[in-house]
Amino acid sequence: MYKHFEDMETQELVQDNLTFNDFKHQVLNDYKLCKMSRAASLMARKEVLTGKAKFGIVGDGKELPQIAMAKVFRNGDFRSGYYRDQTFCFAAGILSFEEFFAQLYADADIEREPNSSGRQMNCHFSTHSLDDNGNWKDLTQQKNSSADISCTAGQMPRLLGLAQASKVYRHEKSVAHKTQFSNQGNEIAFGTIGDASTAEGHFWETINAACTMQVPIIMSIWDDGYGISVPTQFQRSKKDITEILEGFRRTENEKGCEIIQVKGWDYVALINAYTEAEQIARKEHVPVIVHVTEVTQPQGHSTSGSHERYKSDNRLQWEKDFDCIEKFKEWILEFQIEEEGLSKPLASEDELALLEKEAQDEVKKFQKNAWSNYQISIKNIQTEAISVLQNVANESANKSFIQPLIEHLQSVMIYQKKYIFQAVRKSLWITRKENLSSKNALKSWLENQNQIEAKNYNSHLYSQSEQSAIKIAEKPIEYADNAEEVDGRVILKNNFEVLFENHPELLVFGEDAGYIGDVNQGLEGMQEKFGSIRVSDTGIRENTIVGQGIGLAMRGLRPIAEIQYLDYILYGIQTLSDDLATVHYRSAGKQKAPLIIRTRGHRLEGIWHAGSPMGGLITLLKGMVLLVPRDMTRAAGFYNTMIQSDDPCVIIESLNGYRLKEKMPKNLGKFCIPVGKIDITKEGSDITLVTYGSTWKLVMQAAQELNALGIDAEVIDVQSLMPFDLSEDIVKSVKKTNRLLVIDEDVSGGGSSFILQQIVEKQKAYQYLDAAPQTLCAKDHRPAYASDGDYFSKPSVEDIVENVYAIMHEANPSEFPAM
Repeated sequence: MYKHFEDMETQELVQDNLTFNDFKHQVLNDYKLCKMSRAASLMARKEVLTGKAKFGIVGDGKELPQIAMAKVFRNGDFRSGYYRDQTFCFAAGILSFEEFFAQLYADADIEREPNSSGRQMNCHFSTHSLDDNGNWKDLTQQKNSSADISCTAGQMPRLLGLAQASKVYRHEKSVAHKTQFSNQGNEIAFGTIGDASTAEGHFWETINAACTMQVPIIMSIWDDGYGISVPTQFQRSKKDITEILEGFRRTENEKGCEIIQVKGWDYVALINAYTEAEQIARKEHVPVIVHVTEVTQPQGHSTSGSHERYKSDNRLQWEKDFDCIEKFKEWILEFQIEEEGLSKPLASEDELALLEKEAQDEVKKFQKNAWSNYQISIKNIQTEAISVLQNVANESANKSFIQPLIEHLQSVMIYQKKYIFQAVRKSLWITRKENLSSKNALKSWLENQNQIEAKNYNSHLYSQSEQSAIKIAEKPIEYADNAEEVDGRVILKNNFEVLFENHPELLVFGEDAGYIGDVNQGLEGMQEKFGSIRVSDTGIRENTIVGQGIGLAMRGLRPIAEIQYLDYILYGIQTLSDDLATVHYRSAGKQKAPLIIRTRGHRLEGIWHAGSPMGGLITLLKGMVLLVPRDMTRAAGFYNTMIQSDDPCVIIESLNGYRLKEKMPKNLGKFCIPVGKIDITKEGSDITLVTYGSTWKLVMQAAQELNALGIDAEVIDVQSLMPFDLSEDIVKSVKKTNRLLVIDEDVSGGGSSFILQQIVEKQKAYQYLDAAPQTLCAKDHRPAYASDGDYFSKPSVEDIVENVYAIMHEANPSEFPAM
């Protein structure tokens, strides 16, 4: 726009191809947008306090630096920010004021509230990467915002992957054709964070990785001196985050980042800072940290409290004096430029007063429109419901009970759909013993409306496109007549090689995944053949390994992020749970991150190398596919399936299976194991044994021992925990055997309890049981070290045999006497 060469006090600007009127127009537009955003913040708080909205968290005080940042945000760029970025989104054109208020009201109409369709609190921003059919849009032709999360610093790990994608697209020739995702890697990933949140480990792990990897990030830190009520001196060892970050600054001899510190109220310096940051990040692929100091937060943290409770009078006065909009106004009024011997001001007090009034009036109009549209949609539902309810009341002998419900609906001042549904459902309770023709209409109305609301609030946990994991067709494993038996890891390695050859967008990375080909050699030779961009080592930093995968997947690549051991997945569980598992849901199906998490677990040795925390994963990773193959051939088949799918997943390889012999398939890279489908590996008639993963081998051994005891057990390998047995085949087995035991090496109440709930409750197997369904789990501690530790910590063959025998003894003690 222009360059600033002199001291701020002189206010001399050298303009680049701009007339004075053009320059004035841009500055005044920036000022008006600042005032509009501030007005939106103040109105948002008012709407919450008057009861129209549930909660308000806004970006007041950050308006000016965000406008400066938006000036260098281009098509193709990505934002990974947090809930203070409204002004940036307004300025970048990815958010309208009506959309801002629609989200505040939780409007579930995606046309009116495109960020999350009312699923997220206000100031959580998201653009649409997918069209209505779930297909990728051309991301280079729009400005992009990855879907926000509320979790402090949770936006940081994904930022790393969004930036890394540019590096991949710039340097990896095999993906040069994917032009809808990148213009030769020229895109920047913009991150934002509050100063206090830099105390989080996510921040430091991401900055360290970004500096190591040299990826194009512009990371803005809004420094307002507080983390809710806690001042900076209690957040970090030093008050100035720039001082702490100095060790990351690049030198002539060492890579690192650039660090720019700038005051949040200095318009010219802010624009220069972001112009410099853009040139470094976009051209050189070097991360840049912009530390924006002396930022204010005029309304405090949120509508949940008042900042007057914890800020001193001096601090409150300083925030008024150094409010960025007020300082911007001062600069505009003082600015003079010499032209043809005359001194020209940018604007007068009267001009600015007129802009301020326009800003206030326009925002108020947008707020009213958003509220009106939201209320009209609910009013229409209410009118329909009252009409149908009135017919029921008129026909019912219980009119005196139903009419008050109708009158209450008519009197509600702030319309919410829940009041309508409460009245309808209670009316059905009241008329439960009456056979009314009008009641059928009410039931029909409720059923139809429930379907609509399910789409509004419960859809898109998983992909609904043709690339949904459950729609990827099964392709059988094929073997040659003389198929060689090899170590399981060789099947996995050879299958990965075919996948890399057929999918140029495939990347894999993790600790020891590159040079040595992972700790179990499942990737042996892959880096040498396909290069260090596609097969790479990372530092020991599980959280940002997950984040890399999320960001890369959001930009059209197909990453496999390796977590070396299943126990270590806990280091990345927050990002997996809060970010990856919810991406598709919280964007209402408009973003996806089809990341494959590769890990290995189950039985090995020791407390942190032999865990099987399935219950935790099942609970925390709803929205992801969770696959537990019993051998490497089936693991390979799941990779073949999931590389075609939109859904993110975790594939857990059996840690003790890499050296076990398996037959080499002849259709590597092609055979697909379907998700959500069980495998009956031994048929039987007396009892159904359900298990998965490494424990399957023990169950099969136990089944042979049981045969010698006169018990014919049916063994089922679950294979897929989420989704689980979509065809409900297990209940068919229980219907035949009438007995059920679930064997699992998770602790009690973990994975086995989920499996039991699915079989007994969801599949209704309880009606076919002649004995109480049981689970056999590990002890409620981490497994002790060495083989004896494993034997006495987790289910053994003997444990399985004796548990099954006890069940049979209860059923027929004469045939199966107590041991």
